[in-house]
Amino acid sequence: VILLHGWPDDATTYARISPVLHEAGFRTFSPWLRGFGPTSFLSKEIMRSGEVAAMAQDVLDFADALGLSRFAVVGHDWGARISYLLASVFPDRIKCCAALSLGWQPGKPATPAPGQAKAFWYQWFMATARGAEFVRNNGKEFARYQWDSWGPSGWFDDAIFDGVASSFENPDWADVTLHSYRVRWEEAEPDPRYAELARRQAAVKIITVPILTLHGGDDRVVFAQSSEGLEEHFTAFYRRVVLDGIGHFPTREASDQVSRLLAAFLDSHGKR
Repeated sequence: VILLHGWPDDATTYARISPVLHEAGFRTFSPWLRGFGPTSFLSKEIMRSGEVAAMAQDVLDFADALGLSRFAVVGHDWGARISYLLASVFPDRIKCCAALSLGWQPGKPATPAPGQAKAFWYQWFMATARGAEFVRNNGKEFARYQWDSWGPSGWFDDAIFDGVASSFENPDWADVTLHSYRVRWEEAEPDPRYAELARRQAAVKIITVPILTLHGGDDRVVFAQSSEGLEEHFTAFYRRVVLDGIGHFPTREASDQVSRLLAAFLDSHGKR
């Protein structure tokens, strides 16, 4: 099982979940996404792309290096976007997919309704020159504001955040972050190396592998109702669970509940 973190977070988001999956008989891998933690690009000339297709290709390359011809994938936030791409475009590689804090809809992102657009203020902010400058100079402060705002208070302390924020000190973190949100809304050019994969992703209308979607009922950035009523896009097993009182970081806020749900899902669909 490959476990993919989101933004602004890091691979330690699965620290309390992986042991439960190990006890259930699964081997897990929790890589840092490009631009986070100890990752580095192979050269200065490589575009610091944060697009989903680029990160999905990273995961495929990672799986190939590990000799994993087929695997299950679990993703939160950015990781959910990556997981959905893999499940939709590479059903021959993906046994099943669990996605947290995000539903899946085919095609390019739709322009959000006013309420959701307001919650996405940070994405519009990063599309401006001044916003980009702020993120480059105050990345930790910017990330901390999201943690404070995206769910109920009291689920983390300074030590937990500071430990995760060390992953944002990667010299490529700001570039990858900014490009990810800008390219999503067509405010930046994509990396042409991933154009074919992005084209294939946009063309897929259904997902044919088993899917579990977990969404915090008190998610204040990607509203829970955004993942409602999407059953028509899935032809295999599909289940959506709303986690009452939980915000945008269920892997950290409700790790016990998430662990149980993931273990049961993977036991049914991740061993074939």
